[in-house]
Amino acid sequence: MKVCLFEDGKEVDFFPLTMTRAVYELRCGKTTLLEKLVDAFGKGAEVCLHSRDYLTEVLRERYSSYTVNSLGELDDVLFVNGRWLYKGEQIDLKDEYVGVSGDQIVLVKAKKETVRKYWDLPIPEIVKKLGEELGRDTVKANLAQWPWDLVFANPEMIKYDFERLGKRGIHGKVQGHVEIVGDKDMVYVAPTAKIYPYMVIDAEEGPVIIDEGAIVYSFAFIQGPSSIGEGTHVMMGAKVREGFTAGPVCRVGGEVEESIIHGYSNKYHDGFLGHAYVGEWVNLGALTTNSDLKNDYSEVVVYINGKPVKTGSTKVGSIIGDHVKTSIGTLLNTGTVIGVMCNVLATDISPKYIPSFTWYVNGKLSKGAGLRRMLKTAETMMGRRGKKLTEPQVKLFEYLYEMTRQEREYYIELFYRKAAPFTE
Repeated sequence: MKVCLFEDGKEVDFFPLTMTRAVYELRCGKTTLLEKLVDAFGKGAEVCLHSRDYLTEVLRERYSSYTVNSLGELDDVLFVNGRWLYKGEQIDLKDEYVGVSGDQIVLVKAKKETVRKYWDLPIPEIVKKLGEELGRDTVKANLAQWPWDLVFANPEMIKYDFERLGKRGIHGKVQGHVEIVGDKDMVYVAPTAKIYPYMVIDAEEGPVIIDEGAIVYSFAFIQGPSSIGEGTHVMMGAKVREGFTAGPVCRVGGEVEESIIHGYSNKYHDGFLGHAYVGEWVNLGALTTNSDLKNDYSEVVVYINGKPVKTGSTKVGSIIGDHVKTSIGTLLNTGTVIGVMCNVLATDISPKYIPSFTWYVNGKLSKGAGLRRMLKTAETMMGRRGKKLTEPQVKLFEYLYEMTRQEREYYIELFYRKAAPFTE
C-alpha cells in the first residue's frame, strides 16, 4: 500500500511559512506533522508527498526516499491530509473509506481497482473524485486552518510526541547542580546533550525534552511542556516558558513563551517572543520583541496574504517567514506577519504586514538591495551552520520573488503615499 500526504489548497493560508515548505513540513510539538503522520500510517508503506509544483525539487532534495508529486505504480492508496494535527486518534480504516471533519477530507483509503480510473489525474483531483464516489464517515480529527492553530496546539503536541517517542530520563552530561521541579520521569535529556550548573527544569505542567547535542547554559529556566531541538543552545539566563518548541540548531535567549521556532534560527539575546511562529534561518537582533496582547484585550486580527483574518484569540504574536532578519531593538506589533527574506529595522512599532523580499526601515517600506544580495546573505548564514544554499533552493526563491512581485510593489506604493493599512 502507498501512503500519500497531500495539500488540499488550504496551504496558502499558512503563508509565509508555507511559501518555502509543504504544509505537512510545519513543526508542531517536537516533530513536524509529516513525521507524526508517517509514524502513524506509513510504516512499511511507500510514502508519496503531494505539494504545489514549485516545491517539487526542494522536496525531492529533502526527502530522497519518498516519491514527490507522483504515485508511481498502481497500488492501494491511503491519502492523508497534510494539515492533520494528528495526536494518536484511533481510526477504524475499512477496505475503502473517506474520513471527513466537517466538509474537509481528512483521509481516503481506496483499493487499486477503485482508484485505477483516476490514476493519471493530479493527486488533488484523485482525492476529490474518490471523496465523491466513496461513502463518508465523520472522524475526530483537528485540521489546522491558520498558522496560529499550530501555536495553540503546540503544548499538547509536545506531550503527545513525548509519549509517542518514549524517551525519558537524564542521560546527558549534567555539570553541577540542576534543579528539577516535578516528576523527573517527565524529563528527557539526550545522551549527547550538555547542561551547565544552576539551571531549573520545571516539569510540573508537562514534559521537557532536551535533544541530542543541545546545550543549556547556567541560570536558564525551562518550563514544560517544552522541546529543545537537536543542537540547539539555550543561552545563559534564558526564560523558556510553557508551550515552547525550538527545532534543530537554534539559539534561544531572553524570554520565550508558547512559540515555535522551526529550525536554524537565532534569538540569541534579550527580548520577548510570545505566541509566535518563526521559520528557518531567521535572525532576531538583540532586544527584538513581539507583542502578543493588545492594550485593550480585544481579539487579534492577523493579515494573511494581505487580508485581515480574525483569530478568535486575544493572544497572537508574530508569524515570521524564512530568512528574515531584524535589527537591534525591533518592536513587532501584535499579530505581525513578516514575509520571506525581509529585513526589518523597526525602532517604531512595525506594521502588521510586511510583504516578502522587502525592507522595512525607520517607517518606510522598500525593495531593499534586491534578490541577489538577499541570496548572498542567506548563503553566508547557512555556511555558518555548515549548510549550503542549493540550486533547487535558489530556484525556489527566484520563483517566489516573481510570485510576490505585484503584491510587494503594491504595498511599497501604499507606504510611499502614506496610505498603508495594517497598524491595528
